[in-house]
Amino acid sequence: MAATVLTWVQTGTQWALAIWRMPWLPLLLMLAAAAAEQQVPLVLWSSDRDLWAPAADTHEGHITSDMQLSTYLDPALELGPRNVLLFLQDKLSIEDFTAYGGVFGNKQDSAFSNLENALDLAPSSLVLPAVDWYAVSTLTTYLQEKLGASPLHVDLATLRELKLNASLPALLLIHLPYTASSGLMAPREVLTGNDEVIGQVLSTLKSEDVPYTAALTAVHPSRVTRDVAMVAAGLGRQLLQTQTAAPTVIHPPVVYNRTVPRILFWAQNFSVAYSGQLEDLTHLTFGVQDLNLTGSFWNDSMAWLSLTYEQLFGTVVTFKFILSNRFYSVSARHWFTMERLEIHSNGSVASFNTSQITGPSIYSFHCGYVSSARKSGNLLVAATEPSLWHITLQDFQIQAFNVTGEQFSYASDCAGFFSPGIWMGLITSLIMVFIFTYGLHMILSLKTMDRFDDHKGPAISLTQIV
Repeated sequence: MAATVLTWVQTGTQWALAIWRMPWLPLLLMLAAAAAEQQVPLVLWSSDRDLWAPAADTHEGHITSDMQLSTYLDPALELGPRNVLLFLQDKLSIEDFTAYGGVFGNKQDSAFSNLENALDLAPSSLVLPAVDWYAVSTLTTYLQEKLGASPLHVDLATLRELKLNASLPALLLIHLPYTASSGLMAPREVLTGNDEVIGQVLSTLKSEDVPYTAALTAVHPSRVTRDVAMVAAGLGRQLLQTQTAAPTVIHPPVVYNRTVPRILFWAQNFSVAYSGQLEDLTHLTFGVQDLNLTGSFWNDSMAWLSLTYEQLFGTVVTFKFILSNRFYSVSARHWFTMERLEIHSNGSVASFNTSQITGPSIYSFHCGYVSSARKSGNLLVAATEPSLWHITLQDFQIQAFNVTGEQFSYASDCAGFFSPGIWMGLITSLIMVFIFTYGLHMILSLKTMDRFDDHKGPAISLTQIV
């Protein structure tokens, strides 16, 4: 079973990018897309039984978000062992398992023999082929908060000296390299060495009869899938280049019409969780002809978009996006603000403050990640804490005013223009300009001698001024 799961090749998602008519922009966008589509695999196993149900929605191309990952980890941390091992590798991709694992029956050639054996013998195991990089980057902090224990960086020597207690929580972090900086070691050798470390750690815990839950993941992917269609636009084909799969069909936005389109709403992924239960509403929202928009309203100053789902968590649930449009004399223009997001269910209303979602009314609003989770810089702030509802919108875009047709206007993005890197560059440039100006001023202030000693005449005498 483990070998079959490890053969799952993650092809990654395809993103629709608007390529401007500039000769250098396709290359820049290709690099930006490669940086954005960073997913790493996550392998979980435990010495306890029945901690995970089969992963839902793990179809080809699915990327596990941080909210979905928390639904998998919460039962294991609450019901499972309190000793958690996190094997964190520098780089790892699902393609490493297919390239260096025993996926064709050649078990003796596998670089993951100990890992495969641990998955086969583990009473509970779960393999997530593609997890969002942001979810993995916050995994250590998440485990620390859930366990109430600081991460302890250990190796084999310190692990043998530790006395783990089944009743006391412990978070052990084992760092595994991927490739040597000198390039003397092949990836297979490095992966085999890391697998031996995993085997030795598990053997140590087994000899001490310590229950545990283990996770293997990486900081960055070792391989990045490129979109050949982007390269062909201006960079040409490479030698022996193979044609990639057809790009994923992008679903259309939700359009509220009142004789003409008035409100547009779109997201790459729309996920909602209630009391720990997670539902992906993407396929129920976008591209659906009979989507229930009852209760939606629009005028020049107010607009709200109501999305109603008949059978969601066993009841009727309505999501209401409420936006306003006001004129500000300081900027001499209209600005829209998304006042709040309301969730109506069973006669109750859960409200989220969304005042940070704003922009000029002639623009739309776009944000790569909108979530109610605090660790995500929550643009959705629950009116009452703690809230049973959690919402995640990936690649979110909305427009409720000055809509022309079914196309979004230019987007006002949530990412600020002046990033920390830009500020560092500006400050460094100002310091260099100041040094250059000061040096130039000193050079221009130099004065040459206007009197010279003549060996035929009397010597120049300088009177000392007291």
